[in-house]
Amino acid sequence: MIKKISSFSHNLLNVAIAFSLAAMSIAVFGNVVLRYVFNSGIVWSEEMSRYFFVWMVFLGAIAAMKDKMHLGVDILVKALPTKGQKVFFLISNGIVLYLLWLLLEGSWKMTILNKNSTGPVTGMPLSYLFGIGIVTSIWMMILIISNIVEAFKGKSNEFVLVASTEEAIPDSATDETKAQAK
Repeated sequence: MIKKISSFSHNLLNVAIAFSLAAMSIAVFGNVVLRYVFNSGIVWSEEMSRYFFVWMVFLGAIAAMKDKMHLGVDILVKALPTKGQKVFFLISNGIVLYLLWLLLEGSWKMTILNKNSTGPVTGMPLSYLFGIGIVTSIWMMILIISNIVEAFKGKSNEFVLVASTEEAIPDSATDETKAQAK
């Protein structure tokens, strides 16, 4: 059941990111063509492409968190024994959870504050723009908590927040890179 929910949320995230990128690209490209070829334009294109870009960036942050692809320096943590890794794992995840709480709190306040404000061209409530902070912080909190639970249940061998480059690149790609370097 949890795997189905996880798979569904992963697919939903990918579709939302792809949709945001496609909609933003089409709006900007269409507006450029209309302006330079037909001396007209789509009035709402710039505003909507900005909204799509903001949503795409925040959704991309969720995808990076899910795949453990955010930047991090773990040379010290990897040198520690398992107990030390557990301690640093908990501390770092606790800090991330606290920062996500701050993001949630700030996004909630901005969403409520801007619920009656609208975009200058589209008339769309600005709460839709600020609401992505709420979605991002809650989704990332769920990911962090599930990572903590998996690590302490023994389903994860290492206590890491970020994946190293060697883990992210398939073996065949690294072998090919080594062969090219020679």
